[in-house]
Amino acid sequence: MRHIRTSSLLKHSGFLKRTVPATATALLAALLATPAPAHAAPSARNSAGSTPVYSYDKAVRETVYVETGKDSDGDGRTDRVAVDIIRPREAAEQGRKVPVIMDASPYYQSIGRGPESQVKKYDDKGGPVQFPLYYDNYFVPRGYAVALVDEPGTNRSDGCSDVGGPSDVAAARSVVDWFNGRAHGFTSRTGDTGADADWSTGSVGMIGKSYDGTVANGVAATGVEGLKTIVPINSISSWYGYYFYKGAATNSTEGIAGHARYVETEEAKARCKAVERALTDGSPKNGDWTGMWAERDYTRDVDKVRASVFAVYGLQDLNLRTQHINKWWDGLAEHGVERKIWLSTAAHTDPFEFRRQEWVTALHRWFDHYLMDYDNGVEREPMADVERAPGQWTTDRVWPPSGTRGTTLRPAAGPAAGAGTLGTEPAAAGTTAEFTDDPALGELDWAADADRPTPAKAAFATKPLHRELRLSGHGSVRLKVTPTTDSATLSAVLVDLGPDTIRDYKNGGGVTLLPEQECFGGGTPGDTGCFKKAVPATKKVEQTVFSRGWAELGHYAGSPRREITPGRPYEITLDLGAADHVVPAGHRLALIVAGTDKPYVDAPASRPKLTVDLSGSSAELPVVGGFTAYARATGEDRT
Repeated sequence: MRHIRTSSLLKHSGFLKRTVPATATALLAALLATPAPAHAAPSARNSAGSTPVYSYDKAVRETVYVETGKDSDGDGRTDRVAVDIIRPREAAEQGRKVPVIMDASPYYQSIGRGPESQVKKYDDKGGPVQFPLYYDNYFVPRGYAVALVDEPGTNRSDGCSDVGGPSDVAAARSVVDWFNGRAHGFTSRTGDTGADADWSTGSVGMIGKSYDGTVANGVAATGVEGLKTIVPINSISSWYGYYFYKGAATNSTEGIAGHARYVETEEAKARCKAVERALTDGSPKNGDWTGMWAERDYTRDVDKVRASVFAVYGLQDLNLRTQHINKWWDGLAEHGVERKIWLSTAAHTDPFEFRRQEWVTALHRWFDHYLMDYDNGVEREPMADVERAPGQWTTDRVWPPSGTRGTTLRPAAGPAAGAGTLGTEPAAAGTTAEFTDDPALGELDWAADADRPTPAKAAFATKPLHRELRLSGHGSVRLKVTPTTDSATLSAVLVDLGPDTIRDYKNGGGVTLLPEQECFGGGTPGDTGCFKKAVPATKKVEQTVFSRGWAELGHYAGSPRREITPGRPYEITLDLGAADHVVPAGHRLALIVAGTDKPYVDAPASRPKLTVDLSGSSAELPVVGGFTAYARATGEDRT
């Protein structure tokens, strides 16, 4: 989950002239028009929303060290994690308690947070000066505390990073407990002087992108009391799915132990060798499911989630793929969790970059409702916002939309080998297609050649659509294949064949940062609250890959991996990542099946040829309107 930047971004630390965009000025004026008195607690009958009545520059800034209940580094002492806190001083002086917005991260002194890679900064006495991102600048004047937690083994915390495991989750949970008077806090990492959160209401909302949002998922899955809401952005629901997809390896060069080394301080690396070895031993290269992965699977405890969830995902995020939505979102729905989702066409990108003004407004209203009890109706609004084209959004009352049904489509032979058809009629028995794994190619190569027979893939497409066809949710592809070697990687992708202008998700995640800045909330010379403006990075394409799935054939029956016999047929199901895509009229929907998808999964040791039994293969796709909508769009409606 490293934030990979395609260009070097200049950092700023000096005082900047604060220029607020017109839309933000209008929003601020509207909020100030009906200010709540500083001494009055929010009322559930008041929907005006919190307003900036507290000074940012005078805010209390402090560091507290909270005991986690774990001794992950084995030094005989309970780990303590550093929590940098900023909160309104006037509220404390008036005896008013405030809720907390919390971001637990391992990155505050490594890659930093946000596209400008902001890190924590301290004064010469160790007091916090810069709080990365805008949460502090915007929300502290509105009556919130903001707490940034250093995960174990990182920055000023002790302990070891166990990468989303029991220690990571316990650390963040312990901070929620401390805000509620159930854990011990101290003024230093090793001292005995206690610190209490008597200024906190106990209501906590966790937020964060990538690893940070993943920790929020993990803490929510413990059911901890006081955690009222989480806002996970491009987050993991099960860590196995970050390193493997049904046995197909990804991120294998780094590995989970490598990630621990990447985020830990030099001091932590020296004392955490045993944890590193356990991570390595618990993640075998063959992709088998182990107890270590079970500990990091938050979906198994989704029934414990009490907090509301406002999830954000990039549909073209090829770092944290949308498979992480599938089981997690379904589980939240099954257990009646209040939830909301934004789906962008960007990659591993924060909504502060791709929909800034709307995001800050939405987040403000969300926290006001769940942390301050404002009756602003946010929980009754449409569940989903979906980006249809760069900067163009639609909403759905529920997601996936009502009427979405699994619809079975089947590949069949076409006039040329390797360029077949896709429809509802099964292929004739004995019909096959072949391809040979070529690790030098990937999904964009296959999509560009969807209509041309090539040796590295087999493609199947509908006829041009008479009407638009929307797919929303997650599907699967079942393949019956015969390999020529004892190992094989398989990929299945869905493609919209037709011209379009999309976010250039391979270029800055689909966002371009401009030199000009805009500011949010209060600021000081050490923490200005000013950030570079962002606009969509766009690209014209002739085809769009919009959903993917991968697997290693030895996992055809799940885990553990079975031995593969060359020349024998096997049936395996590839789970596709969640998608929400409209294939326009005139375009075609295609399914492409191939081997290694460069650079997203690792290649097998050999280069197998695979024969696909088309009569034994199919795709189950989430079509809005189900079979009827599909039939009308393709002309297969014979009624």
